[in-house]
Amino acid sequence: MRTGNAVEETTFSMSNQVPEQPSERRTSSRHMTILRVGTIFLGERRELCLIRNISAGGLMAHVYSVIKPEERVSVELKTNQRIAGRVSWAQGSNIGIAFDEPIDVTEMLATQSVLENGWRPRLPRVEVDRCASLRVGHRTLWVSTCDISQGGIKVELDEEVEVGADCVLTPDRFRPIHGTIRWVRPGMAGIAFNQVIPFQELMTWLRLQK
Repeated sequence: MRTGNAVEETTFSMSNQVPEQPSERRTSSRHMTILRVGTIFLGERRELCLIRNISAGGLMAHVYSVIKPEERVSVELKTNQRIAGRVSWAQGSNIGIAFDEPIDVTEMLATQSVLENGWRPRLPRVEVDRCASLRVGHRTLWVSTCDISQGGIKVELDEEVEVGADCVLTPDRFRPIHGTIRWVRPGMAGIAFNQVIPFQELMTWLRLQK
């Protein structure tokens, strides 16, 4: 059972596919949203939007006006660079945008994570799909990684694990990472790392996803 507030953040993916339409999901009555703000341009109109999911091939955004499928748009993600595309689907206040040309997600993450004053915030969650081994006590489990940040990871697994258990995760082509099981639900678990993964180390590993 997952405890505490449910947190929804902007998720990044290395996939060339446009993010799919969202399903109805709320894991907690206390739902906290931390989404990246972007700007969407529709002809001469300019509006703010919330980026829910971004991949190399497109993004999913929460918008505040009616935008129909097949409309031409461009999006700016605080980088002074517009990304052109078209609306591939619309569902309520969410739309999917297919980029005209794929973008380099890892380069965008690195660029956006260094501010003018040199301060580097933590990397947001990035979707990954790689195998890993998870050692919990005397057991070693094979898991599939779902998304990762500098401070933790979500994994899919077939066996039960206990909330609060110490663990060691070893993703494919990465070093062992010590952590603690923070939450579990059927087929999934969230792991908080004992130490934040250095930005450049994680970026180097993410580039191996391609």
